[in-house]
Parts: sequence; structure tokens; C-alpha cells
Amino acid sequence: MSDTVSLPLWVFVPLAALAGWAALVLLLMPGMRWFLRRRINRVIAQVGSRLNIELPSFKLTRREVLIDRLFHDPVVQAAASRLSAESGDPLREVWRRVDRYAREIVPSFNAYFYFRVGYAVARGLARLLYRVRVGYVDEEALARVDPKSTIVFVMNHRSNMDYVLVAFLAAERVALSYAVGEWARIWPLQQLIRSMGAFFVRRNSGDALYRTVLARYVRMATDAGVTQAVFPEGGLTVDGRLRPARFGLLDYMLKGFDEREGDGRRDIVFVPIGLNYDRVLEDRSQLLKLHAETPRPGRFRGALTAFKFAGRNLWLMATGRWYRFGYACVNFGTPLSMRAYARERAVHFPDLDEAARHAEVQRVAGRLMEAVGRIVPVLPVSLVASVMMRDPARAWSEFELKAAAHETMRALEAVGAKLYIPRQDQDYAFGVGLRMLVLRDLVLEPEAGLFRPAKDALEVLAYYANAIAHLAETQSAGSR
Repeated sequence: MSDTVSLPLWVFVPLAALAGWAALVLLLMPGMRWFLRRRINRVIAQVGSRLNIELPSFKLTRREVLIDRLFHDPVVQAAASRLSAESGDPLREVWRRVDRYAREIVPSFNAYFYFRVGYAVARGLARLLYRVRVGYVDEEALARVDPKSTIVFVMNHRSNMDYVLVAFLAAERVALSYAVGEWARIWPLQQLIRSMGAFFVRRNSGDALYRTVLARYVRMATDAGVTQAVFPEGGLTVDGRLRPARFGLLDYMLKGFDEREGDGRRDIVFVPIGLNYDRVLEDRSQLLKLHAETPRPGRFRGALTAFKFAGRNLWLMATGRWYRFGYACVNFGTPLSMRAYARERAVHFPDLDEAARHAEVQRVAGRLMEAVGRIVPVLPVSLVASVMMRDPARAWSEFELKAAAHETMRALEAVGAKLYIPRQDQDYAFGVGLRMLVLRDLVLEPEAGLFRPAKDALEVLAYYANAIAHLAETQSAGSR
């Protein structure tokens, strides 16, 4: 019994690996799962008591259960059977596609990660880069919203920081679920995004089966009361202006919406949100899209540019010469109750055919984008840029520029625009905007003391002026 047994190395290594794997799976993993589950339950209890947030059971349901529920949804199964009959593909192969789509879409929300890790990262990143402010909030209208409603935040899309900024500001009240494009489907970013409750969307997908699976997931989440955030524009602004509304996700939410009360039916309440930044990190890369003939930088060159940008700012931080990228402001507008809207227009969405429903949803999307446009914050950089872009060839003295900025502020306030005035000081707001533009070499200050736009910066200045161009157009129309 005490004899030594010799094993070849090629036998010992696999046996040791299997023994380590067995110890991990059978001994350590159950303990880790118990520990993490305990921490998650503690966070959920704290969220409910301290922040008064009621997480829908849908968000706390295991991902595999949601995938199974989506896979066996009657509408999805009917679409799969129809596709198999029309295309001649075996039903089993179509089911595999459905399973793949469901696993691609369904998130894996983790309350601990969202409220402990995600919130801390979002708050730290947002405050590191910007002076984050909440400008206007229609508190009275928001207080009247039925807490049992499904809340949908509808916002303009200026930057990928939008996800971070709104999630950070809203985390004291709700846990948001975003629709995220395919750009984020890379390891390990997609695991991070899924754990935050976001779901992936293939933009402009022509696959009818995929659209059916996505529509049913959105409908399931909406019926369950999951708070969601959508960008009706469908993508980042290219020239700084608001883009026309697209109604894909809105159509999925409203397709089966029943405005009648009772039987557990929830109202859908859209909350318009306006965002603006004194500096958008992607401004120049978005402006490149206006020039189809310009060669695009490859991935290596794009990554190199990003590293140079980060390195330069880290050096400025280390030498004490770094400034944050100005203000980032969020306004919360007046909610739109779909129950009230449907009753007002005598519309019952389940009874509409596809063409009539699309027309009605497009009308809703247009109304929401108008509401979002009205509450886009007027920030210092956009204010000064809009003044200078009225006559790009002109050289301005500081006094002339300040007088024109004050006149613009008065005109915008007269039409109900929501200006964010730092420190409630209009002179300071003007000074902050001008300083930001000078620091970025978008505005030149010659020795004569006259400010003029840099010749190669007109497009960038127009980008920031366009953020409030629709408000200026409203002011012009009102003065005629």
C-alpha cells in the first residue's frame, strides 16, 4: 500500500487538470454562487428600502428562463413555422436561428453590478470628463405618473456618453434598459453591457424572423414594466442637428398596446429627455460621415488616434493644465401618457392594420421628437458657436460677441428654450463658452483682440451651433 506509483507526465497533467476542474465546479463554484447571490439580494433589499426602486420581476428572472419564454412565444413559433413552410428549410434549423437570436438579444441583468459597479463607474467617468448638471425637470408632471406604468425615456443621441450620463443620473430612481447597436458586441464589452440590463439590436436588419424575435422581446419587457431608454433618431447625429425620428422600437412597444384599464394592463409613459454637451468626444469622427469621398481611417489608425488623445489628456492632467470638457446637461420634459393619447385620438392600436399603425406610430414619434427638441439644453459652447456662425467671415471684439450672445439668450428664453446658465451668471456663461472654443483652437484670438473662427474649424463650430439650431429657427419663425 505504501509503494510509489509512477505516472508519465502526459498522464499526470490531464489528471491534475481534471482534479482542479472538479474541485472548482463541485466545491468552489457553489460557494461563490451562494456568496454572490447573497450580495445581490442585499443590494436588491437596499435598493427597495433606501432608493424606493421597485425592480420588475422580469429584470430579476434568470436569463435562461427569459430565453426559453421568448423561444416558445406563440408569435415567434408561428413565425418560425411560416418561414420553414415558405423557404423549405427544416423547422429544426429555423428553431436554431430563433434560439441564436434570443440569446443575442436577451440581457443578463445583475442588480449588484448595476447599482454597485456600473453606477460607480458611470458616475466617476461622467464627473471626470464633464461638469454634469440636471437643468430643467417638469417635477409636477412627473409626480403625476402612475407608478405602475411602463416608463420609456426618449432622448436625442449626441454621443455614446449618453448611455453613461443618463444611466448615472437616473440610477437614483430606476434601472434602465437600453437598446445597444452591434458596435458593442465585442468581448468583454458585450458581457458588461448585458449585465447592465441592455439588449443588443441589429440596426436595419432585413431578417423578418429576427425582427419578430426582437419585437416580442421588447413587447415582453414593456408589458412587464421594465423602464427603457430609446433614441428615436436611430443613431448618433452626424452634423449636430436633430435627426428625423425612426419608429422601429416604438412600433414594437405600441403594436399590442391596449389603452383600457384593468386585467393588469399598464400604461406606457414616454418621458422626453434633452441632452447637450460643451464638447462631444466623437464630433470630428461623426463629421467625417458628411464626406463620403474622404478615406476612412482603419481600425489601427483609429485606435492610434484614440490612444494619442487619451495620452495627451493624461499628460495635461499630470502637469496640472487639464480642463474638463465643459458642461454636460440633461433636461427632463413633460411625460406623454399613451393611455391619454389613445383616448384623445380615439385610437385602439390592436385594431389597426400595419399601414395605419405605422402612420400613428410615426405621428407619436414626431410628437416625441418635437418634445425632445424643445428641451435640448442651450449650453455655453453651443451659444457662442451659434453667434459666430451667423457670419463666419466676421472678426468680433469681445464686447460685440458678448452683446450678441446676451441678445441670443434673451431671444431663446422668449420662445421657451431651456438655457443652462452656470452660476446664474450670463457673463460667466459667455466666458466659459468662448474659453472652450479658444482652448480647442476653433476660435482664434489675434493680437488685435478680435475673435474669428479658425478656417479649418467651421464645420466643427457649425456642429455645436446646430445642437440648438432648431430652437433658433423657432425664435426666427416667432419673430416674423
